[in-house]
Amino acid sequence: MSVPALRRAVVCALICISPWSGIQAETAIDQDATWTVAGLEKPAEIIVDKWGVPHIFAQAHYDAFFVQGFNAARDRLWQIDTWRRRGLGELSAVLGERYLEQDKAARLFLYRDDMYAEWLAYGNDAKRIAEAFTRGINAYVALTEAHPELLPPEFELLGYRPARWQAADVVRIRSNGLWRNVVTEVARARRACDGNLALDASWKQLEPEWQTRVPGGLDPCVIPANVLDVYKLAKAPVSFDAEGDFAWALQDTPNHGLGSNNWVVAPERTNTGRPILADDPHRGHATPSLRYIAHLVAPGINVIGAGEPALPGISIGHNERIAFGLTIFPIDQEDLYVYDKVDDGYRYGGRVEPFEILTETVDVSGGKAQPLELKFTRHGPVIAETEKHAFAVRAAWLEPGMSPYFGSIEYMRAQNWREFVGALNRWGAPSENQVYADIDGNIGYKPAGRFPVRRNWDGLLPVPGDGRYEWQGYFDMDVLPEEYNPERGFTGTANSMNLPVDYPIDEYRIGFEWSSPWRYDRLWEVLETQPKHSIEDSLALQRDNHSVFARQVIQRLGNLGDSNAGQMLANWDFVLSADSAAAALWIVWYNRHLNPALGAQIAGDAPLPAGQVDSLTVLDRVGTAAGRKTALATLPAAWRETRSLLGEDPSAWRWGDLHRSYFEHPLLQRADPELAGHMRIPDYPIGGNVFTTNSARFVGNDFKVRVGPSFRMVLDVGNWDAALATNTPGQSGDPRSRFYDNLLDNWATDDAFPLLYSRTAIEKNGAFSITLLPQDSSPP
Repeated sequence: MSVPALRRAVVCALICISPWSGIQAETAIDQDATWTVAGLEKPAEIIVDKWGVPHIFAQAHYDAFFVQGFNAARDRLWQIDTWRRRGLGELSAVLGERYLEQDKAARLFLYRDDMYAEWLAYGNDAKRIAEAFTRGINAYVALTEAHPELLPPEFELLGYRPARWQAADVVRIRSNGLWRNVVTEVARARRACDGNLALDASWKQLEPEWQTRVPGGLDPCVIPANVLDVYKLAKAPVSFDAEGDFAWALQDTPNHGLGSNNWVVAPERTNTGRPILADDPHRGHATPSLRYIAHLVAPGINVIGAGEPALPGISIGHNERIAFGLTIFPIDQEDLYVYDKVDDGYRYGGRVEPFEILTETVDVSGGKAQPLELKFTRHGPVIAETEKHAFAVRAAWLEPGMSPYFGSIEYMRAQNWREFVGALNRWGAPSENQVYADIDGNIGYKPAGRFPVRRNWDGLLPVPGDGRYEWQGYFDMDVLPEEYNPERGFTGTANSMNLPVDYPIDEYRIGFEWSSPWRYDRLWEVLETQPKHSIEDSLALQRDNHSVFARQVIQRLGNLGDSNAGQMLANWDFVLSADSAAAALWIVWYNRHLNPALGAQIAGDAPLPAGQVDSLTVLDRVGTAAGRKTALATLPAAWRETRSLLGEDPSAWRWGDLHRSYFEHPLLQRADPELAGHMRIPDYPIGGNVFTTNSARFVGNDFKVRVGPSFRMVLDVGNWDAALATNTPGQSGDPRSRFYDNLLDNWATDDAFPLLYSRTAIEKNGAFSITLLPQDSSPP
């Protein structure tokens, strides 16, 4: 679109404002407007409701995705531009030379295979959807060039402008997914090198019960400690730390604490007579939020829910007939290969096979373009080398059809269970548990994900890359368990081991590293006791702070003695509410005293492995005489530490005084005082912890909540306007917007807002609307 055409497009209520200066353009971004844009087939409308949710009404099917892209850029332009630059390895072009290593890492993990196979893997119109979506993004980028007041302030702060997108950008970027398990493979190899592989099961119990062994031909001691630095950097978010320190991104942080909950209850067990479906994925808290809620309405589509702003479609939500929600199902989709180097190649199959070398040129802001050498083996990108060895990652997620969450474009348009399962049979990544319900009263559960066939090893340790350990393709999806209208009247998941007891794990080695069972156990014990489950019950269960784990540990320990600490815990209800004194004591005791002490007891003279002892191991140990003695011996020190943290008066202790929400804009420290005032987000007291269904995980030595349910959804299936949701801190990523953090208080105080579906309800609750006209149309 030409600049004159764009300027002629300004009609309706949009007022002319000079280019952005400070916060002067605040009113320009949240008000009625009409724009003429190139790439749109027919006129379309966006109604933004008073919670910031955009409801997109298009007159042509693919226009819905065009407008979704346009709107994603309207609300999240700096976020998605950063996502694209990070994923494609183009940060140096705008941020400078210190990002070259991150760019190189990202480029190693780009999809580089055949695009024909890639597009077809998702369905027959995947390419057309991605093209429409990216045309919409580009239309908004063009709009900001003619109207700089629309440009988010982060671009001016960093001194560059947003880039144009290509459709392939959406699917070539793979490093944003939740993948497993090379991190734990390497950790396990270190223990094997120390002769302490037997300790591994205490730090991460394998489920179903399994005993791993070092693969033949592997010397675990040749694997360097920093072997995964490049892999981790490829997956890391962008750091805007002025010191340029990436060390935080390279720490060993397995994803066992990340998780989600979902469940669905059949109509005969609900008080509405309709299925009730709930979903709350738990991910790292971010500003802007990882999730974005949108509603797409066009011929052949009427779907609402959450996805990621840089992707078309909806991954968690409902259409007019079916509802769906996901959690992670931890299929092992990675392996680390170890090679013997010979000259410019590596040994494979009794011969020397050369490395494949690609050289790419990277633009560098403020300097000369730089060449980057990328090295690959037949298995995947080389991430590390020593004098004698090379190390590469084989990842299912680098193959066709594995773009994270993009496959939702197919299942979100399904109209029944058969079509839904058919779409999931093509699902690649991340591996997911999906729950399902429809307006006819059916419910179901279906896991999905690309599932490598490993015939002669279990995937728990690295393997030699000489040809002895090869994937034999992938299993069909029908080897995974599924449920349709189960007799119990409900089903659900929480990332824990949920395979049937008779599942042939030796034949189908899905993976052995699951989340702890405590959230799953709590879901089951609550749902089993509710013959008439309600929307309110689902809301309460999502926000439930009862710790099954704490209850079982304390009950197994029995008499805790007459001390103040013992009595406080003995009289506790095991609820980690934000205002609980006992909850604060329990967390300080368990995390900083009991778990480390039991770890030292188990390890003995062996080097102490990193991380915490598995909670299942803790439960086993406190049932022994030695474990009970250790537990009771550590309680006085925990009492003293809690007193030092929260004061001398135990009656004034509050878990929420330690455990507080943490959201910080990545550029907060670079902003001037006025902009920083708009960026800054207050903290709130938060209940729960990683083991409660109201999952709230802190990382490291502080108690700041960095992982949790940023998005929640509860649906009364068929009564769509009764749906409730949360997203945090807000829908918009623009600090000038009223929707930047408007949902934070709603989320932090365990409230919800209506996820409206009918046009009548939407118009009644509209905040403003945007009309989009095709370039060859004239304004009304």
